[in-house]
Order: sequence, then C-alpha cells, then structure tokens
Amino acid sequence: MARIRNQLTAVAIRKAGPGKLEDGGGLRLYKTEGSGRWVFRYTFSGMRREMGLGSLDDLTLAQARSARDKWASVLASGLDPITERKRQRAETAAELSRSDPTFEELALTVFESKKASLRGEGTRGRWFSPLATHIIPRLGKRRISQIDQTDIAEALRPIWHDKPATAEKAFHRMRIIFRKAKLMGLDADPFVVEAAAHILGDVKRKVEHIAATPWREVPGVYARLNRSGASFRCLRWMILTATRSESARGARFSEIEGDVWTIPAERMKGTQGDVEAFRVPLSSEALRLLEEFKKSATGDLMFPSYRSGYISSTALQKVLNEMGEAGRPHGFRTSFRSWVQDTEAASFDVAETALAHRVGSTVERSYARSDLLDQRRVLMERWSTFVTGETAKVVKLRG
Repeated sequence: MARIRNQLTAVAIRKAGPGKLEDGGGLRLYKTEGSGRWVFRYTFSGMRREMGLGSLDDLTLAQARSARDKWASVLASGLDPITERKRQRAETAAELSRSDPTFEELALTVFESKKASLRGEGTRGRWFSPLATHIIPRLGKRRISQIDQTDIAEALRPIWHDKPATAEKAFHRMRIIFRKAKLMGLDADPFVVEAAAHILGDVKRKVEHIAATPWREVPGVYARLNRSGASFRCLRWMILTATRSESARGARFSEIEGDVWTIPAERMKGTQGDVEAFRVPLSSEALRLLEEFKKSATGDLMFPSYRSGYISSTALQKVLNEMGEAGRPHGFRTSFRSWVQDTEAASFDVAETALAHRVGSTVERSYARSDLLDQRRVLMERWSTFVTGETAKVVKLRG
C-alpha cells in the first residue's frame, strides 16, 4: 500500500468551520458546528463508496487515520470494506448470541424446546403471549447477563397489581427461561426472578369465577337460543353436552357414532401427551338437534364459520351479550354441575367425569379406568329433560 500523505492537523480541524476536510488516502471529515463525521472514501468494482468511521467526538485524527489504514488494507486485499465489516459484525453478533443471547432470543429458544409439550404447539394456550406483550418490549434486546432483579421488577410492575393473573404467568415463564439459561451454561442467575417478586411485594389475588347462568334459569335460556345460526346452535349443543367451548365449536359430524360423540384429544383441555379422546353420551334432545343440524350442513363441521374453520368463542359471547344474558358460554358447565349437586342427580364421580375432570389420584385412576359412559348416559338424559323444560317442576331439591 502506497505511503499516504496526510494533510490535516488537530489544530487545523479545531479552527476549521463547517465543511469537507480532506486528509488524504480517502479520509474525509464532514465538519459541522461543534462536531463532525469521519468517512473513508474508496472505489470498489468501479463504484465510488463512502464508509462511515465514527464521529469527531469519538475518534481523534490519529484514530481516524488508523481506521482508514485498516480498511484500506482490506481494500488492497481485494475485499469491499463495507461488506467485510458487515460480515465481521454478523459473526461477532452470532458469537455473542451464543454466549450471551438477548432475552428475546433465549425466550424463543425455550419456547421452541417446550412446544412439543404444549397444546397446538403453544398457540392454543398462548404460552408465549405474556412475554411477547409485557416483557419483551422492555427487556427483549437486553443480554441475559445484563438483566437483574430491578429490570425484571420494572418490566412486571405495570401488571403486577392491575393484572395479577397475567403477571403470574409472565413471572413463571421468566423463571423457566432463567433456569434454562443457567442449565445452558450462560451467565444468568435464576434468583433474580425470585428477587424481583420480593421487590414488587405481595399481591392480593382475588379469584374471579366465570359468570354462570343459575341452573334454574337454563331452560329459559335454552328456549331463547332456539334460532338459526351456528352460534345459537353451538350454545344449545354446549348446554346439552356440558362441554368446553373449544371441544364444542370444533365438533364434526364424523366424530359421532350412534349416540356417542368422541372428542379428539387435540380439542380437550390438558398438557400435550397427557390427554385422551373423550366420549360424550348424547341425550335424545342432542340427537334431535344433530339431525336438525345435518339438514343444513355443507360439510363435516357442525358449526362452521364463513370466514375460516369453525366459529369463534367471541361469536358465542356476542350472542349471549345481545340476549342480555350475564352468564358466559363456559359457565354452562358450572350450571350443569350445580344442578347435579343441588338435585343429587348423580354421584360425585359421575358428575366430575361428565365434565371430563380427573377423579382420584394417579394410582386410583390407574386401576379405575372406566369412563362411566352408561351412568353418564342416564345423567345427560336427565339433564336434557330438565333443560328442555319437561321436568322443571319435579326437580328433587336437598333439605
């Protein structure tokens, strides 16, 4: 590389007004009032290029010349300095991400590793949502080694008292992430998450139950739902079968054989790999509705949406809102369970099994493997008879 004849001096730079100052060898200073910007100007493949080196506040004249010489050597070797600098920065960033990833990078890594155990690979349960909404916007770009309990506390503070349920989910997700980081050998201390909770203090978490229609009022609601439309039909189906929204909304005609509807495991609540398909005995009223639904069916889905797939939970809630009904779709399960309890319509085991709740310990379940289908068939017929209003006046009450 030819010897460069430098032209500038530190004194000349201080005295110079705003403008372009050339030093030689492609080094130029764009001088402004009180500051300036160093650039390296060169030609590569016949194209004139200009590479920023830094500001006058950060680089002295000697440092700017050293940077120019470094990239001039790269140019002399046949490489484009700007492209080579990008490559070097990318390599440095990749190495840093391996040894000290950002919180967002590590959170995504942990999420990917957990997907296999989450329903719908994490989308159904929204495992990542609390982090994406409340934590990543504040801490996502921070390196995991740089995050302490104060940072975590500040990220959680806006929701700690106002949205305790969401805060608790975010807290537990962060604890998992920091533990994973420690196991990966990263510079992370899981204790900082626990310490953040101590900084934020205790929260009085009031359990808010889903609003449920009083069971004595269910026949009236069921009668008012006797209208066309997928949402009205689905709500009646949910009432009769006492099933969850996801299970009912995605119901398919092909899942029903005789008077038994088999809900596949992927639409049942629970951890991936720890749930099974669930059989629901259909009452005479449910079978009547089924035949009614088939008459206007255009496919296998019982409650299709014109937009995509099957109807949404929002569509069901909208129907109840327009009816002025305070109870929520999921609350009909509570209505059913309260009816069973108050009327002594079935034993505890039968009632809980009808709701697809687990009964007994793991050991007990390993021996008692029956799903009590025959007993539940009797129970659901009694419930159906009550819901349709045929025996509203002969309900056996306790006491």
